[in-house]
Amino acid sequence: MSLKLLIAGGFGVGKTTMVGSVSEVPPLHTEEALTAASSGVDDLTGVERKTTTTVALDFGRITINPELILYLFGTPGQDRFWFMWDELAVGALGAVVLADTRRLESCFPALDFFERRGLPFVVGVNCFDDAYRYGTEEVRDALELDPDTPVLLCDARDKESTKQVLVTLIQQVMAGRRLAAGHA
Repeated sequence: MSLKLLIAGGFGVGKTTMVGSVSEVPPLHTEEALTAASSGVDDLTGVERKTTTTVALDFGRITINPELILYLFGTPGQDRFWFMWDELAVGALGAVVLADTRRLESCFPALDFFERRGLPFVVGVNCFDDAYRYGTEEVRDALELDPDTPVLLCDARDKESTKQVLVTLIQQVMAGRRLAAGHA
């Protein structure tokens, strides 16, 4: 069995890093350099040192056991590439919405996207070294999330931290399937 999962969120939140931190194969990245042409188009507020951007997707794979393989697809962050999200979402069973507390508003489009489609998701708060550490309930309140939506603090650079977010997502997906089966 294989599961397709999305890693989404705003520009510069750590999606490419998260996919790369856990992939057992060299991750596929469609990174391109930020150029003068993107000046005035891409808002670099809070990510001024960012020099590249995902223009299509990131891809990684994790073999949980011989019967279960996860395929991770990272979405592009800028709104000019959001047309890719519809294609990437086809066949996905759930998503991680990465949030950066320095720019929390950048995750709202991803939250709206998955809520409108009824796709299960968890919120991973990527704890950047220079960011204030808010608690999960503070983030939940700021994002106006349902009480049953998991919110986890994580470090997208750390394999174990990323794995915990993905485990929580799979548990969320399975819980939703059990609930749907019980009401069918």
